[in-house]
Amino acid sequence: MNPFRRNTGKAALAAVVVGAVLAASACGGETSETKPADAAKTPPAAVATAMDDVVRAGFPGVQVATDGPGGHRTYTAGVGDLNTRAPFPDDGRVRIGSNTKTFVATVIMQLVAEGKVELDAPIERYLPGVVQGNGNDGNRITVRQMLQHTSGVPDYLGRGTGSGVDAKDGQIVADEESLRWQHFEMAELVRRAMTMPPNFEPGAKAVYTNTNYVLAGLLIERVTGNPVADEITHRIIEPLGLRDTYVPAARETSIRGSHPRGYHVLDGKSIDYTDFDPSWGSTAGDMVATPTDLNHFLTALLAGKLVPQAQLAEMKRTVPFDRMPGADYGLALIHRTTSCGKEVWGHGGSIPGFETRNGVTAEGTAVTVTVNQLPTSDESDEAVNRLLDTALCAS
Repeated sequence: MNPFRRNTGKAALAAVVVGAVLAASACGGETSETKPADAAKTPPAAVATAMDDVVRAGFPGVQVATDGPGGHRTYTAGVGDLNTRAPFPDDGRVRIGSNTKTFVATVIMQLVAEGKVELDAPIERYLPGVVQGNGNDGNRITVRQMLQHTSGVPDYLGRGTGSGVDAKDGQIVADEESLRWQHFEMAELVRRAMTMPPNFEPGAKAVYTNTNYVLAGLLIERVTGNPVADEITHRIIEPLGLRDTYVPAARETSIRGSHPRGYHVLDGKSIDYTDFDPSWGSTAGDMVATPTDLNHFLTALLAGKLVPQAQLAEMKRTVPFDRMPGADYGLALIHRTTSCGKEVWGHGGSIPGFETRNGVTAEGTAVTVTVNQLPTSDESDEAVNRLLDTALCAS
């Protein structure tokens, strides 16, 4: 569930927690240039060109959702369903991968504000005996280090250093089709991680590792006594009125309501990967939302509507980010500067079938870009990055 990270390996399923196969010209999909003119849905020329570039790079379809002082706009190119040729539905739900981490970190920072969690306390205080074994020691890792990926804990996906994208040698992913319908509990994922040694000394550096946010989910449940899904719902989803955002129920494999189809490349073939059990993503990447809801959530968070300013400032204290050159990582918030000089905060998420990349400008304009397949090359990855940058600069 690594944000903004391409995945070109055969075992690309592991990208859930990280963060098309046929171009429109090859499969008959529409580009933004061929869609009927609609003043409310016609993107700026630069955005239209960047969207068409994404489709030509091999994605079935792409959608850009913009929300801010200028109002709401949704632009679409390509298709949301390779069989019916239907476009992305407006405000359709998608799997948001590692954007889930920002919801989880927000709940923890609310608990910090309430005096129930100390940011620089060892996680052993809240999860006694959980981070132990093979050199892992919860007494030496703080809550902050867990949220900022500086803990050094190994990734339960088994990528060794936590910085790769292939999981073919991993602890979980042996065969993507068999994994697709398996169900995992959070404690089980952490136990798998603890069979491996730490990646590095706590605090030595930052390496994006999904185990950190499964631990964060367990911490929320231990401190509150409630399921983490309930805490996210009652503390964030309901207060903000995010009607199309939810944490999937146990063993829920489909996406509720209107949504595009999600595709995944296996052995060089694109398959419909819309439905699967996302429990292996857990609190590191299992949530579902619309791009508009994601924009609303990030804008509210950055405006101080979800956590007090003191805790928001802690979320925005950053370290260099191993997954995205030129970006810095806070507590589930990524900071970067666009090509036109705009400072933006966001996150992003990848999961088989979907990738979302987003950012909010200082002026309060939020942009989320969604594609219904993970990038399969450096070129396709960069096409999505350029689109987000172009859309933010045009906002």
